[in-house]
Amino acid sequence: MSIAIAEKELETKGYLDLPIEQSVDLVAEIERLKKEKNAIILAHFYQDPSIQDIADYLGDSLKLSQIAAENDADIILFAGVYFMAETAKILSPEKKVILPDLNAGCSLADSCPTEPFAKFVADHPNHTVVTYINSNAEIKAMSDIICTSSNAKKIIESIPEDQPILFAPDRNLGQHIIYETGRDMVLWDGACDVHEVFSIERLQKMKEENPDAEVIAHPECQKLVRMFADFIGSTNNLLNYVQKSDSKRFIVLTEAGIIHQMEKAMPNKEFIPGPVNMDNTCSCSECAFMRLNTLQKVYLCLKHEQPEVHIEEELRKKAYAPIKRMLDISK
Repeated sequence: MSIAIAEKELETKGYLDLPIEQSVDLVAEIERLKKEKNAIILAHFYQDPSIQDIADYLGDSLKLSQIAAENDADIILFAGVYFMAETAKILSPEKKVILPDLNAGCSLADSCPTEPFAKFVADHPNHTVVTYINSNAEIKAMSDIICTSSNAKKIIESIPEDQPILFAPDRNLGQHIIYETGRDMVLWDGACDVHEVFSIERLQKMKEENPDAEVIAHPECQKLVRMFADFIGSTNNLLNYVQKSDSKRFIVLTEAGIIHQMEKAMPNKEFIPGPVNMDNTCSCSECAFMRLNTLQKVYLCLKHEQPEVHIEEELRKKAYAPIKRMLDISK
């Protein structure tokens, strides 16, 4: 988190504790405030279902990045995690970007600190630096091209075959792209806690108990889990796959929030959250950061237009260039 963001967090400390009268219809008030302020709500698939249902645009990181760059709203409320709101601000500096809870971070982004990554890049000169969008602005600013799980293969294949590549921060996605493209890449050793907790032993048992269920997995999952999958894809691709598949039952190996949209799209099919390690506090894999956002916080955020995301202009310009390259390649 940048210094500017930390300072802004201090300025807005306590606003989340402001009382809300019980008589307030949160959904109706959010709709009213959106119209009054020319605001839109972008929400990731991993948000609580109550937030997904009031979003103007719902999607994965690629889709939401594209919308952030193209919309004509005055205010963007990003119901997701910090790096997502930060990316929206990088793409739309003239807009006010607000996030319901500034503590909504990302374990994957946290696994790639700025100074060690700068040394890692310096130790691999002449490498094209491809960075997963799940990273902070400082990391993006050190990159040549950004990617998402939806377009990572396309991004890597756009780079000349004789050009060495450094890929960060997710080692699991990197390994998957190496397998898909045959490219030799140097990988940063980072990972997403949500996708690391799936248990291969419990998955094997679950599959034995549900032989008719297809296993679908996000590429951020570990290799042994991916090897067990019938289909591997980004969050949006997983959603598209279950709608086209003839199967009626699926074991879903990604953050459980996506199951809400799967059930809405295909109510005649069954979706089983992938099994996690026994010592996990939840029976399914949920991102604690994503779940910091609540409908109450969305209302307060939109009402008070804070916390607001701020990025120093020099940093924003440096981070914008690799994101723009990604969006151009993804058209």
